Amino acid sequence: MRYKWWLFLAIFLFGGGLIFGLATSASTIGLLAEDLTALKELAEFLAPLPQPSILAIIYIKNVSALLVSFLFSPLFWVVPVTALTLNGWLLGVVSVAVIQEKSLGYLLIGLLPHGVFEIPALFIGEAAALSFGAAVMRVLFRGERRSLLLPNLRQNLKYLTIALILLLPAAIIETYITPLLLR
Repeated sequence: MRYKWWLFLAIFLFGGGLIFGLATSASTIGLLAEDLTALKELAEFLAPLPQPSILAIIYIKNVSALLVSFLFSPLFWVVPVTALTLNGWLLGVVSVAVIQEKSLGYLLIGLLPHGVFEIPALFIGEAAALSFGAAVMRVLFRGERRSLLLPNLRQNLKYLTIALILLLPAAIIETYITPLLLR
């Protein structure tokens, strides 16, 4: 399957999770209030840190999530599928909570500046993970030629590199610009 189809699948999985998150009942959002409180506590913990440290933490967290997903993708796509649907769902649930507590404008100001880079990076990186995982599974279960695996790995490492590069401006914007816009 061509890479663009993996990209469409990644977007579809994320979108499905997002729709489910937006449709999640208010009672579930109430259950997540503790998790949202934990996120606020994390933000308060990080607040006194110098901004370059916060930037490094955000970037390393996002990079490590994509790398783990890529490395474990041959295990029946469990990690990339879970990452895409869970991130979509979480974005939907948090969006509903933020809109209820603040406003749609506040949500958009908080998400769009860095999300323009971070969400495509997620799609590109996870599509590469899905493609690589499928190639490994084809070799293992269908007995396809192993010679096809290395070109697939090279291609998907290029896409993964693009995703990792996109995460850097996302982390910079999330660290330096988003807090200014939300004040």
